[in-house]
Amino acid sequence: MSENTQIRPFRIDVPQADLDDLKDRLGRTRWPDEIPGAGWEYGVPVAYVKRLAEYWRDGYDWRAHEAEINKYPQFITEIDGQDIHFLHVRSPYEDALPLILTHGWPGSIAEYLKVVEPLTNPEDPARAFHLVIPSLPGFGFSGPTRERGWNRFRTARAWAELMRRLGYDRYGAVGNDGGSFVSPEVGRVDPEHVVGVHVTQIYSFPSGDPAEMANLTDEERKGLEVLQWFYENKMSFNMVHSQQPQTLSYGIFDSPAGLLGWNAQLFGEDVDDDFILTNMMLYWVTGTATSATRFYYEDARAEHPKEPTTVPLGLAMFEGDFVSMRTFAERDHKNIVHWRSYDAGGHYAAHLRPDVLAADLRDFYAALR
Repeated sequence: MSENTQIRPFRIDVPQADLDDLKDRLGRTRWPDEIPGAGWEYGVPVAYVKRLAEYWRDGYDWRAHEAEINKYPQFITEIDGQDIHFLHVRSPYEDALPLILTHGWPGSIAEYLKVVEPLTNPEDPARAFHLVIPSLPGFGFSGPTRERGWNRFRTARAWAELMRRLGYDRYGAVGNDGGSFVSPEVGRVDPEHVVGVHVTQIYSFPSGDPAEMANLTDEERKGLEVLQWFYENKMSFNMVHSQQPQTLSYGIFDSPAGLLGWNAQLFGEDVDDDFILTNMMLYWVTGTATSATRFYYEDARAEHPKEPTTVPLGLAMFEGDFVSMRTFAERDHKNIVHWRSYDAGGHYAAHLRPDVLAADLRDFYAALR
């Protein structure tokens, strides 16, 4: 059967019955016990999740956030057998450079809402962008994945096809979190059309070569210490997603409090409650809590290219986020042309520091247009 390449307009309209059911489930949550005074030592504290759950049930206004997303044109198209949902916001400046912006887990398209206006409609037409913001396969309104194999590489090929289908023959690929895995692969699979890749993390790790370790800077050694701490204290989600996503699914698919506790562990306390809950809603109302975690399972079993990427690569690294280490990055990417660090912003810089990220994107792509 041939693939349906039609691009269909889409608008979010969650049935009220689904919202009523969510409120009812939140109100009937059976809260677990915990060790008194343990804080975050054993995992996400009950008080943290309970506070968010109570706000989700009684204060959070999904309809307002639904309307905010619906301000932007949305579409769905089938690529490689999978529905792909995306925002497509064209700049008023016709000659703007197209960008495809990719989120990760436990984020969503909501990560990028605050950069839409500054990127599409700046004062200087020469620094404007057309934006394509897709929901990863298995996330949000792209719907659950129905077959094996939706890893970063298959996603990158789908993104190249999406941009081709939209008529863009020169574009940039931008990513955060899982998007920082996907976007460099978009450059790898479509180098004739990708002018440059911009990410907020370069996930390159030690190869085990003693000579490589000997060349580390003091800053990179501190970065390794942070990475080791994260591995020892916060990496459980990655192991579970990569090994047992279906086992986890019973706790996060049926229980909104379970979804909130599991997914909110990596948001931290820098972002606002509405941001956390809007991301949660995009998993809950679409039934994609399970399929999103499968991305890790598929990626862990994918065959990874051994050659470095060659498309121009830029990094904007924000304080409080993953510490990218150039010694390792230059092994995996042979054309790093932009490397900047910022003293605030955290993991969700597009939400917390949209002005800074937008400016960094403009600077990076200015030299590549």
